[in-house]
Amino acid sequence: MRNAFNKFDKEPEKFMNNPTTIFTVDTTVNAPVEKVWKLWTTPADIMQWNAPYDNWHCPSAEADLKEGGSFSFRMETKDGSVGFDHSGTYSRIIPQELIEYTVSDGRTSSIKFTADGNKTTVAETFVPETETPLEIQKDFTQSVLNNFKKYAEGK
Repeated sequence: MRNAFNKFDKEPEKFMNNPTTIFTVDTTVNAPVEKVWKLWTTPADIMQWNAPYDNWHCPSAEADLKEGGSFSFRMETKDGSVGFDHSGTYSRIIPQELIEYTVSDGRTSSIKFTADGNKTTVAETFVPETETPLEIQKDFTQSVLNNFKKYAEGK
């Protein structure tokens, strides 16, 4: 599994747009990687967990999980006052190990799944956008991962 990230470890500038501003957030889910992968990649499940806080939700999700396939997730507050579409193209898929993608604005991201028996660590590495403060983006993404953990462990 480590080999999947060797290019990132050795040459981050080729993997991410701005190697000086790369964040990684992670969580460990008490579930086997097969289950974690399925819940992470199935649109019906994505709509259940892809929100950072109780007052947010994911009213739509589409994912053509293959290299060159596209995805689109809508995230918004339940009252509709704030929201955004997160869409892009998958660039590399290693089932139950790695998802790399480029979002519509050109930033890159990766999600690494590390199996350890009945536990799976999900680590998301991303280039932040420039309009929102970095700590807010990091907290938002960590909160989504925490929500995923809660969903996966309760499923």
